[in-house]
Amino acid sequence: MARIIILGSAAAVNDAQHDYTHILLIGDKGTPVLIDAGSNPLGKIKDLGVDDEDLRDVVLTHFHPDHVSGVPNMLMHMWLLGRQSPLRFYGLHHCINRVEDMMSSFGWQEFPNFYNTTFHRISERDEARVLENDEFLITSWTVKHFVPTIGLRIVNKISGKVMAYSCDTEPTPNLYKLAQGADLLIHEAAGPPPGHSTALQAGQVATAVGAKSLYLIHYQVWNTDPTPLVGEAAQAYDGDIILCKDFDEFEF
Repeated sequence: MARIIILGSAAAVNDAQHDYTHILLIGDKGTPVLIDAGSNPLGKIKDLGVDDEDLRDVVLTHFHPDHVSGVPNMLMHMWLLGRQSPLRFYGLHHCINRVEDMMSSFGWQEFPNFYNTTFHRISERDEARVLENDEFLITSWTVKHFVPTIGLRIVNKISGKVMAYSCDTEPTPNLYKLAQGADLLIHEAAGPPPGHSTALQAGQVATAVGAKSLYLIHYQVWNTDPTPLVGEAAQAYDGDIILCKDFDEFEF
């Protein structure tokens, strides 16, 4: 059975117990997929017993520090560890262009014997193909944040189950499209619009799309207790509601 592992659950201000939101997708076939890169994804992956050589695909949802700040260190760590496997990044032009610029500022082109790293730009349209492997089909829709951002719909080709990830967004028509009928809806709960959603709005979306379960993520943690968010979402949604925590694992 495929697994979704929450590597981080916090919004843009993290703390010692909650890293920035990023997610690892692991199937029974193929290689893991990393969605966004918080502070130290490699350290977390190592603690899970996953060989970093097995990580081949990284999806970046948008160019904000809490979603891409781990990229330079991750690339450098892999190089210093002697990585040989190729690594592929996927994201919108807005994000990928800036990630390449960021890496150029670190002079990575001068790092000797650097492993093959490629950048793939996703079309800014509905149901754009992100990647497909033996187990997963990942497509994206643009959502409504402060910079160009994508939400994701991930289909487990073996089980037929669907996971939808809102990423950072306020309620928007594309969110309802990408989340329609999802078995698992992972929805941000950072706060009211613009650019974000409340837990109540996440519950409203889950009800509207007929989601079978709702997972709240990307919430405020600094001097804040996030546990009431579950009750807030329950005002609009009567299915299972889970408050994601770092290192939570869910079958998919």
